[in-house]
Amino acid sequence: MSAPTRREFLKQSVLIGGGLFLGFDLFAENQFKSSVVNTLSEGSFDFNAYLALHTDGTATIFSPNPEVGQGIKTSFPMTVAEELDIEWTKVKVVQAPLDTVKFERQVAGGSQSTPHSWKRLRQAGATARHMLVETAAERWGLPASECSTENGVVKHPSGRQAGYGDLVLDAALRTPPKEVALKDRKDFKIIGTFVHGVDNAAILSGKPIFGIDFYREGMLFAMIQRPPAFGQKLKSFDATAAKALPGIVEVLSFKNKVAIVGKSTWEVQKGRDALLIEWEKDGDLESSSDHERIFTDLMANGKADTKRRDGDPEAAFAAAAKVVEAEYECPFLSHAPMEPMNFFADVQPGKVELVGSVQVPQSARDQVAKLLDIPAEQISLQLTRIGGGFGRRLRPDFVLEAAELSSLIKAPVKVIWTREDDMTGGIYRPAVRYRFRAALDKSGQITAYHLRGVGINAGNPTRENNFPSGAVANVLIEALEHKSPITTGPWRAPITNFLAGAEQSFLDEVAEAAGKDPVRLRLELFKKAKEQPVGEKLGYDPDRFIQVIELAAEQSGWFKKRKKGVHLGFSVYYSHLSYVAQVAEMVKTKGRPVLRKVYCAVDCGIVVNRSGALNQVVGSIVDGLGHAMYGQITFQDGVPQQRNFNTYRLIRMTEIPEVEVYFVDNGIDPTGLGEPALPPLGGALANALYKTTGRRLRRQPFFAEAALEG
Repeated sequence: MSAPTRREFLKQSVLIGGGLFLGFDLFAENQFKSSVVNTLSEGSFDFNAYLALHTDGTATIFSPNPEVGQGIKTSFPMTVAEELDIEWTKVKVVQAPLDTVKFERQVAGGSQSTPHSWKRLRQAGATARHMLVETAAERWGLPASECSTENGVVKHPSGRQAGYGDLVLDAALRTPPKEVALKDRKDFKIIGTFVHGVDNAAILSGKPIFGIDFYREGMLFAMIQRPPAFGQKLKSFDATAAKALPGIVEVLSFKNKVAIVGKSTWEVQKGRDALLIEWEKDGDLESSSDHERIFTDLMANGKADTKRRDGDPEAAFAAAAKVVEAEYECPFLSHAPMEPMNFFADVQPGKVELVGSVQVPQSARDQVAKLLDIPAEQISLQLTRIGGGFGRRLRPDFVLEAAELSSLIKAPVKVIWTREDDMTGGIYRPAVRYRFRAALDKSGQITAYHLRGVGINAGNPTRENNFPSGAVANVLIEALEHKSPITTGPWRAPITNFLAGAEQSFLDEVAEAAGKDPVRLRLELFKKAKEQPVGEKLGYDPDRFIQVIELAAEQSGWFKKRKKGVHLGFSVYYSHLSYVAQVAEMVKTKGRPVLRKVYCAVDCGIVVNRSGALNQVVGSIVDGLGHAMYGQITFQDGVPQQRNFNTYRLIRMTEIPEVEVYFVDNGIDPTGLGEPALPPLGGALANALYKTTGRRLRRQPFFAEAALEG
């Protein structure tokens, strides 16, 4: 990308309203460059975000990361605006395109966007504020140290003041400082408040802001028929009937698929229905019954990869007064986002334009560059708002389909997946089975802990450095994997989304066998991890664990006398750098268990946007509850049996419990929040169900176990 000329730079400034356009370059020396020209000519940076200040006193803040419902398009600009010290009503937020020169880590995944960018964003706003203050002080002939800012105005005790809009043109000529002081958190005015999502009004009024809404005059539409079973490949196809239908432009095969291209989604869908396709076997056609056998065989006889070994677990089990053992299992899950996969591509000689919803724009662009054998610099990618991802859009296969198809038909095209395509197209949450064992001595102390995890395309289905590792003297963690034709990938809070619930349910079984309160058992273990940690450095902070446990227990009245018929289930987990404890409150209504309320204590450090944070926590709880109760994808000869929401059961509005959320205010820099509240929910639910029904559920979905009757 070539640097713009001075004239082009001035033209850009006029187009955005005139004023100071700051490029924030936080590389080795934390230096900032005050013009687009200088910034672009420096080459590649570790991070680069842009803030435009206008002569009317308003600001445009560019949000570089994909917005997938996690609220980043609001919280990122809030962080910049806080340090800039400008009223939120004067801020306009714009989604930035993919730009690996200006930005770093344009990714929506792993709940790491805010932790990664927290200080960078604050420094961006603070640097702009510093330059405005220096400009005003010089104009007045007064020390900058005597000046302050408030709501977009620089002030001096003498009564002099100047709005940012009056200062931006002169501020643009200043050299940005290498270091700048950040606000004390006690002075925050925006961070920690409730701010509505910047796209809320557009979403509620149905404005076209999602990828599936994108339309370009003259573009074609396409649907692609993929193998109906995992383990099949294309043998032949007959498109005669399809080509005879109105609106069909072209039918072609590529990459083991058949694409039908036309003038509208309805026409290409009808055309695809008319295709005659013959498939042939290209691997094992696995059924769910096969997976049961595979789990059993590997659990009993498979050669495991030892992930962690502390002490002598075999000897501890041999000497145990009591051994507690249980197996837990979860099925494949679809991501099932409300917006199915889709993407627009226009491949032309020397340039490619991509537009749509993807969680990893840089990876998508780079894979397209490799696919088409062109330089990545010739590819532009514009991000739209994403209508749900949950990890599915971390795999940009649908982007590559659009790009390859456009290159073949030599026309702009938008590939659309139907709901059935989306649900049967793979990249599922892996199915996993766990076997837990705990050794107890005569006093009820845990002397050994053994976890053996078997996953189908799950890689390592354990988190070997998480609790209770470090809190038990003798630990053995083992992992096994079955390679399957069924494609899997990250699903909200990968691996921990079920591991947490299984582990926390098992710990309740251990507490019962030891004759201890389950919350006190956990507190005892964390005290051990704090005072006498075992093995390698702990992957968690016992103090932060203890704090959320005590907060959840207090708010739920765990240790207080409860009304007859009210049962509580507890769970706590650490993931994505955050700590979440939950208590599920359950009663019986007409002989059936009903989850009435969930109490949730969260330590995610400083909360940037309380509105967005609450949405994330409650949404995670609802998501975790629905999938623990109902979600599953099963297979018959490689064919997914659930194709749409009529057979893939989701939670309903009437089934959502009341949720109370409590945030720990410890002043620590923000940690993850998009995923950490989901993993512990399964354990709290299972433990509450056990207290209510007397039945221990170890296999999800719980509804399939028919264990919800009185």
